[in-house]
Amino acid sequence: QGTRDHPPAQAALRDRLLSAGVSCFKRHGAAAIDTPVLELRETLMGKYGEDTKLIYELQDQGGELLALRYDLTVPFARYLAMNKITNMKRYHVAKVYRRDNPATTRGRYREFYQCDFDIAGQFDPMIPDAECLKIVHEILSDLQLGDFVIKVNDRRILNGVFAVCGVPESKFIPACSTVDKLDKVPWEEVRSEMVGEKGLSPEAADHIGEYVQLHGGLELIERLLQDPKLSQNKLAKEGLGDMKLLFEYLTLFGITGKISFDLSLARGLDYYTGVIFEAVLLQQENEHVEEPVSVGSVAGGGRYDGLVGMFDPKGRKVPCVGVSIGIERIFSILEQKLEASGEKLRTTETQVLVATPQKHLLPARLKLISELWDAGIKAEMLYKKDPKLLKQLQYCEDTGIPLAAIVGEQELADGVVKLRDVATREEVRM
Repeated sequence: QGTRDHPPAQAALRDRLLSAGVSCFKRHGAAAIDTPVLELRETLMGKYGEDTKLIYELQDQGGELLALRYDLTVPFARYLAMNKITNMKRYHVAKVYRRDNPATTRGRYREFYQCDFDIAGQFDPMIPDAECLKIVHEILSDLQLGDFVIKVNDRRILNGVFAVCGVPESKFIPACSTVDKLDKVPWEEVRSEMVGEKGLSPEAADHIGEYVQLHGGLELIERLLQDPKLSQNKLAKEGLGDMKLLFEYLTLFGITGKISFDLSLARGLDYYTGVIFEAVLLQQENEHVEEPVSVGSVAGGGRYDGLVGMFDPKGRKVPCVGVSIGIERIFSILEQKLEASGEKLRTTETQVLVATPQKHLLPARLKLISELWDAGIKAEMLYKKDPKLLKQLQYCEDTGIPLAAIVGEQELADGVVKLRDVATREEVRM
């Protein structure tokens, strides 16, 4: 349950998708790393808030308690600490595992790909953070998924809001994971969970409500910097100052049209310490479906300055900021789009089929195809001694091979090959 096989057409689509992400990461100067699917159980525990229960734990084997990785961020932090690396820009594309209730229609699985880009190191504020947002903007624009918005907030601003609203510090994280539900359920439900389950006072909850329903841009940041309560809170003031700087950089990148400073964005994970962001697709227009597909978040990330220190015996910190592209969700959308358009996706990259029009010419085909392969040309032939020419050309049409290289008795005598454009039926002798 919650896993799937990928037939060739799906594998080809996934490939196209991943290469769009990877080429963007490379354009931004990132190097690839890889880490094991298995981690020590203790490495993963206590890093994911309420979602810790979704970790796949394995039985004790050989004296080690292991678990399957839940994301690519915690393994990256462990990798940096173990290897004493203080500065790195990396990307990592690999499968992760969550013992979730799968909702496969929405692209939620128990085994799925993540596609991450992170910048680790001590740099001037908000420059790497702005680049992460630019990357999300580039990838989503490149994939042409339709309209999107990237919501941005800062954990320090949220914690400042909780503090000025009278929430005790021990309840910041539970309050955070409740606020995070605001994009899915109305404020009334969030408020009743805060008061009923998380034990906040009704006054505190109402007070929080005044803030977390705000969203906007630079003008909202300016307004909150003047807010008599928030401006007195050290954390919130720092966060708002950085947010202002971030928006200045995003303006220079020319992408603020798609960015929204949104105080309801909380992201449930425990390890975020500063800027957090999430990209959301806006309603998909699709004539073939009665109700539009709303797939929610398609990318997310933020700053996690304390995570590497958790794995370092001396507690040495390495500031990090990163982004994860939600490959499975995007994949679901692209799949639906392809189905709706009726476009056939090629599953192979074969450039030419080597064909023969008469019998007894298998040796000629084998010789020619071998020459093509040795020259680095992607070529195929039918595994039959004497196939009919029509059948060979039909195979080209079925699989989308653009060219057929035909060698008959006449061509062999003349020392040439007849190259046929399958679509236009034009032929040239070479």
